[in-house]
Amino acid sequence: MEEHESVQVVELRISYRYATAHPWVVQAIRGFLSAYFMEHPGFRVQRYMEELESGTHLWICEAPPTMKFLRLLRRLKEDIPPCQTQQVTADVPARSRYLIDCLDQPTEP
Repeated sequence: MEEHESVQVVELRISYRYATAHPWVVQAIRGFLSAYFMEHPGFRVQRYMEELESGTHLWICEAPPTMKFLRLLRRLKEDIPPCQTQQVTADVPARSRYLIDCLDQPTEP
């Protein structure tokens, strides 16, 4: 079995709205993922990019198949401003995709 078959690939995105509301968060997440790499063998960031069309920031991560990515998200949410995370339908079925966005503002009656 080849090495790339024994990992899960996960996309972590930050919405333009969240990045604009909290400009320092992109650097904070970059640092968090670097520290997570040091703590958990097998986890790594494959690639980081800012999508110009949508303004979203994207990290493509590799993790062992036994790693629970939701645990990483819970830890990350403790270090950044309040947000909502949602799993987004991926174009590539074998790849999980998560989006971090601002909390929805309640509408006034």
